[in-house]
Amino acid sequence: MATDTLELLYIFDPLCGWCYGTSPLVQRLADEFAGRVSVTVLSGGMITGEEAGPIRQMWPYIQQASQQVAQVTGVEFGEAFRQLGAAGEYRLDSEPPSRALMVFKQLDPLEREAAFAHALQRAHFVDGQDLNDPATYAALARAFSLDPAEFLRWWDNDASRQATQHEFGVVQRLGVQGFPTLVLAHGSQGYVLARGYQPYEQLKAGLEQLLQTISADSAS
Repeated sequence: MATDTLELLYIFDPLCGWCYGTSPLVQRLADEFAGRVSVTVLSGGMITGEEAGPIRQMWPYIQQASQQVAQVTGVEFGEAFRQLGAAGEYRLDSEPPSRALMVFKQLDPLEREAAFAHALQRAHFVDGQDLNDPATYAALARAFSLDPAEFLRWWDNDASRQATQHEFGVVQRLGVQGFPTLVLAHGSQGYVLARGYQPYEQLKAGLEQLLQTISADSAS
């Protein structure tokens, strides 16, 4: 079996609370299955275009959902994020942070996209950072030892905007119904590992099972 064709697609959105609970687990999978499975993070564009707008409209729902996410997954939602939501002015838009992840994938040589996806979400959900503000990405680039000025040049670039829209389209064509979704891709085949949040041991066992299935199919 050619392991280099095995790719775990983590389909998420930077503004998705359940994805925030899932991202550290995907990072663990990336570390534990390194050399067997590569991890690719795809942004789905949950809130874009006409749906983008002030957080006040969704804040009651987000507040309730974030309590449930924290309870089930153990991730933290910071006071700065709660203040951002309560103030109501913050603009929810998945495109700028999705574009930042797109840029990171182009510039980072170390395949750390799962770690960056989680760092992006922590900046927002813990520190209350503005994901529409270039300064947020300059700081994140620095934290990952990338050149902040180069990162922002790429981020504020029409080619990066187009590539991000293309990625949203890819996710749409995959028929993904919600976030997070995990799919193990092998050649032209896709095996759904999880729809929605699952605990780490469940994800790990499911991935091992899929790998065994693919290995058996390849051998026959």
